[in-house]
Amino acid sequence: MNYFHWIAGCTLGLAWIWRLLAAALGVPKIADISGSEWDREPPFRGGVPRVSIIVPARNEEADIEATLTRLLTLEYDNYEIIALDDRSTDRTGEIMERIAVAAPGRLKVIRIAVLPAGWMGKPHAMWKAGNQASGEWLLFTDADVLFKPDALRRALAYAECETADHLVLFPRMIMKRPGEKMMIAFFQTLFVFGHRPWKVADPKTRDHIGVGAFNMIRRRVYEAVGTYQALRFDVLDDMKLGKVVKNAGYAQRNVFGADLISLRWAKGAMGVVDNLTKNFFAIMSFQWPRALASCCALACFVLHPVSTALFVYTMLRSTFLTLWRGGVLWRGTFYALEELRKGMV
Repeated sequence: MNYFHWIAGCTLGLAWIWRLLAAALGVPKIADISGSEWDREPPFRGGVPRVSIIVPARNEEADIEATLTRLLTLEYDNYEIIALDDRSTDRTGEIMERIAVAAPGRLKVIRIAVLPAGWMGKPHAMWKAGNQASGEWLLFTDADVLFKPDALRRALAYAECETADHLVLFPRMIMKRPGEKMMIAFFQTLFVFGHRPWKVADPKTRDHIGVGAFNMIRRRVYEAVGTYQALRFDVLDDMKLGKVVKNAGYAQRNVFGADLISLRWAKGAMGVVDNLTKNFFAIMSFQWPRALASCCALACFVLHPVSTALFVYTMLRSTFLTLWRGGVLWRGTFYALEELRKGMV
């Protein structure tokens, strides 16, 4: 047994060293569009394209006003904002309507009263907005993301120069408490280990990317991969959008941007645990043996004992609650496990 542990530990250690070396060599290849090089007008071919910014929200009264107000100050002329009040029970819709009155022609509000069968709430809202969008580019973002005025202009400049079909801009994470700093740093390490952002642009690899804060995609590509209808019952819809784009052979890029966009994803260590409880079992394709194996692998990260313990707890919590409930409870709506398994991309 000691030999087994020694071999397993060495194998895992070598895998980590290999990935970290690859990351160290590869990360500089990822562009940072906050630099002076990208502070310019995009090189459009055939006119300035229209961009539809889609913002789904459910019970986001604490953040939605700041998000929409920032979006209305973008340094770009040809864009629209479509904000969706997805069955909110708080003042989200009221705040949206009030802001829309002050921004006629720029901000459109859609109210969703009923969730159709066979859909998760967020993918349905995205799909509904996409059907009404008029842009050549669609930018899907979240209701708690803060944009700087030049964020869209810089992103479009890069996307047009690179002839990208799908662009992901990594947000700056606002972290105020030691617990959330610890947990988010560990999560980002795992994310880089698993998804290799520096390989996303390589068409020969299967690495793909998607971030809910900034998923920008050409409309023709969005329609070619099946729109959000292809992701209608997938918990990991933001990442899976990147997956279907990459699998279809389209050009995918991801970039850094300093604080061009920012958000506070969680409050405290347990806030991270709560946010990931919905996702972690889904990442394991709702297979409990994979979840337990991942817990064993996580336990090897002895250099991060507290984060490791909390992430193992999160995985076990996500697995147990999903199996015990027979599904996932997300923002007040229950989704049956059998349907979730069928709906996975």
